[in-house]
Parts: sequence; C-alpha cells; structure tokens
Amino acid sequence: QVQLVESGGGLVQPGGSLRLSCTASGIVFSGRNMAWSRQAPGKQREWVALALASGNKNYADSVKGRFTVSRDNAKSMMYLQMTSLEAEDTAVYYCSTLVQGTTYWGQGTQVTVSS
Repeated sequence: QVQLVESGGGLVQPGGSLRLSCTASGIVFSGRNMAWSRQAPGKQREWVALALASGNKNYADSVKGRFTVSRDNAKSMMYLQMTSLEAEDTAVYYCSTLVQGTTYWGQGTQVTVSS
C-alpha cells in the first residue's frame, strides 16, 4: 500500500533553516507528482510546493524564494529545504501524492518557528 513518512521537523528560531524529508513506498515514485502542504493551528491545510514527475517545480507565493523542493527518485524521497523561516511558517507539514483518484497523506511533521 502507499505509505508516506515525513521527518525533519522541529523548533527553529526566526530566520533559521530546516530540511524536511518525505519517504515514499508502495508507488513508482519517479512517475508520481509529489506535494508538500501545511496546516497551521486553526487554519485550513494549504499547498506549499509541488515536485512534478516531469522535473518541474511550483511554489505557493508565501514561500517562493525561501523554500526549495527537490526529489531523489532513486531513493523514493522528496525534500523541502526551508530558509528564512518566519513565525507564520509554523505548522504541521505533510507530503502527499495522488494515485488513481485517491490522495495519500503522510502523518505530518511539526515545524515550530519561535524565539
């Protein structure tokens, strides 16, 4: 079955950096579009970045220029390098993929930006 596992979250000061990882199994990773999303307390989940199977990447305006998404197809992993973190980036971060009409999500990893 499809399984996505995020890691790398933690507590970081404003202006700091973190790298999140997403490990996928149960899919042909190289052929799948992958996404990062986040959900802050009391807010709806929002899309953050896309790493398409084609190699293209897309970012939400709120993170453009600060976050970089990448993928390693050989390892079935996707990454989110986050820099210049702000308090507003505090959220649970999820990776996801769409397979035959079903969106699969990981369990999420908490990112807290605070001094």
